[in-house]
Amino acid sequence: MLQKTVFPINRVRVPVKRAKTLDIAKMTELAENILEHGQLTPIRVRADGENFVLIEGLHRLEALKALGEKTVDGYLVHARLH
Repeated sequence: MLQKTVFPINRVRVPVKRAKTLDIAKMTELAENILEHGQLTPIRVRADGENFVLIEGLHRLEALKALGEKTVDGYLVHARLH
């Protein structure tokens, strides 16, 4: 079972391929929702040394950055090696 953790936003790296999918309008709408209700859904990250790589939750992460937040709620997912 995944355990919700608080991650420093500045330690979460967004892969270039995923960053290209950012929809500014969707991110802005989500930021407004987060202001009103808080972050409802955690992001998912995997460990990368002392930092983390975003797996899921680009718009939530970017909305929190836009709001000036320093942390994000998320789940640490253990990547499987193939």
